Amino acid sequence: MANEEKFKQLEEHLAAAKLGGGQDRIEQQHKKNKWTARERLAALLDRDTFQEIDKFVYHTATDFGLDKKRFPGDGVVTGYGMMDGRQVFVFGQDFTVLGGSLGLAHANKICKIQDLALKNGCPVIGLLDSGGARIQEGVTSLAGYGNIFMRNVLASGVIPQISVIMGPCAGGAVYSPALTDYIFMVEKSSYMFITGPQVVKAVTHEDVTTEKLGGAATHTTMSGVAHFKGGSDNEVIQMVRELISFFPPNFREKPPRKEPTDDPARTDMELRNLIPESPKRVYNMNTLISSIVDNSHFVEVHKNYAKNIIVGFARLNGYPVGIVANQPNIAAGCLDINASAKGARFVRFCDCFNIPLITFCDVPGFLPGTQQEFGGIIKHGAKLIYAYCEATVPKITVITRKAYGGAYIVMSSKHLLGDINFAYPTAEIAVMGPEGAVGIVFRKEIQEAPDPAQKELEMIEEYRTKFANPYQAAMHGYVDEVILPEQTRPKLIRALKGLLNKKDRMPDKKHDNLPL
Repeated sequence: MANEEKFKQLEEHLAAAKLGGGQDRIEQQHKKNKWTARERLAALLDRDTFQEIDKFVYHTATDFGLDKKRFPGDGVVTGYGMMDGRQVFVFGQDFTVLGGSLGLAHANKICKIQDLALKNGCPVIGLLDSGGARIQEGVTSLAGYGNIFMRNVLASGVIPQISVIMGPCAGGAVYSPALTDYIFMVEKSSYMFITGPQVVKAVTHEDVTTEKLGGAATHTTMSGVAHFKGGSDNEVIQMVRELISFFPPNFREKPPRKEPTDDPARTDMELRNLIPESPKRVYNMNTLISSIVDNSHFVEVHKNYAKNIIVGFARLNGYPVGIVANQPNIAAGCLDINASAKGARFVRFCDCFNIPLITFCDVPGFLPGTQQEFGGIIKHGAKLIYAYCEATVPKITVITRKAYGGAYIVMSSKHLLGDINFAYPTAEIAVMGPEGAVGIVFRKEIQEAPDPAQKELEMIEEYRTKFANPYQAAMHGYVDEVILPEQTRPKLIRALKGLLNKKDRMPDKKHDNLPL
């Protein structure tokens, strides 16, 4: 064969690979308002930086007519490229090829990308759009999933892993995303579940739609499986690009600083009016966060799940930070099962990748009730304690108002090796609220008083004056400084600068035993 013919043959192979399952299937994908795998990867990565590998991989299965259904690439596009000038490894499942189903060759391509990402210390991003295991390949497709899961675990805490669900993801396929750090979903066109609506109906006799069972709304509000959702392929991809800008490429490096355009000494006198005088009135903690972070830019994680706690990423003087905050607007900011797990997972991620933690505390306690106790609030609350205790990144805390009992301890207190702990003059740090404390400690005196109601009010005010303030804690060194609210941003930036070279480590061990 002449050289020109060989060159032409390569061009034909490239054209076939680019078409995936064919023009008809590409058009079907577009009719569903979905992009193809290649279109998604082009939008995800910096222009003209994608380097594809394994473009000409084919499956070798022959049973059930598969020998007549062979496509170059085997239903997944893999490679690497740049995001904001930083290298990442990527794969995108191609629904136009056999419904994006996973066979052994398909899985091997993904595993190769995972291995390369781990060896090079770079993030890995997977775009999932698949009908699941390729049934015709039998147990080898299950082996493929197992090989992917193993690599997810090996990479955990070493490099950031992001899963973007852009179509179906069912059965065993859901466990790879669940093992990664963050999951994105596309509204109306993506779903995740172990068993589909038909199986659910056959086993439990429940009628449920695909969207209700495993859609983006379900997983970002009820189950907490997914962290982010967007209205289209493009919107979600831009959200991924924004999120990863806060992360270092691996656990050995520090997160990337951006040159700030916001004055580090900026103050906000409006914050003096944020905390209500009455302890029974609520306020929005997002107002405080927006005021103190660079350019008021806060990327909230799990925004619609366990809304009584806020977690997310921002920058202070250009440095990425992770923010954890109680939300007094929701359930008075109480910690419950879901909030504890949400907070713990976020804290552990930040600690994995050297992202300093800023905690805003306004918490009256753990949510009471049989539902919480029967659901294991003790065990789940311990997860948040554990996460803060083992975190060795810089930990800075601001107590804005209530910090009662065990919940005060949990929220990155000095006792969990918090590095710098601030409090506002409005902070109330005590074993419990004045009303509850007086009812226990002075019950007999109140009952024997000529006017019990008046006596109770007097005792509550006395307790509030003596204990429900930051100065007792400051006297013992549990609060490093009492600050005015408008000083929050410059104080945090100075504290962060002082802690940037912090070195700390946990005792040597095989691994910990997190209270799962």
